[in-house]
Amino acid sequence: MTTYRTDGALAVEALGDPTRRAIFELLVDGPRSVGDLADVVPISRPAVSQHLKVLHQRGLVDVRPQGTRRLYLVDPHGVEAMRAYLDQMWDSALRAFARAVETDNEKNPRKRTT
Repeated sequence: MTTYRTDGALAVEALGDPTRRAIFELLVDGPRSVGDLADVVPISRPAVSQHLKVLHQRGLVDVRPQGTRRLYLVDPHGVEAMRAYLDQMWDSALRAFARAVETDNEKNPRKRTT
């Protein structure tokens, strides 16, 4: 089994594609094969495979052989890394917003509300 570096920013980027995001959301409900996914999304099996390859490389999806099929499922470690990245970004955004409000209040004391 190949281990890929899990990077939350790359995972978020991978979900920027609407088709890839739809495939990922289908996998949240449980493991599926390429054929199962291709029956639901409006793209070919080879296209589904390419999207799964990107999701796998970004650490969001794992693959398990089951007989002659390969089942794809959400990788919780990748989702955890993506969530940590988003939490970090959100925390930074909130700190920046708080600083902006404080600066605005210092410059315009009359705008303060009680």
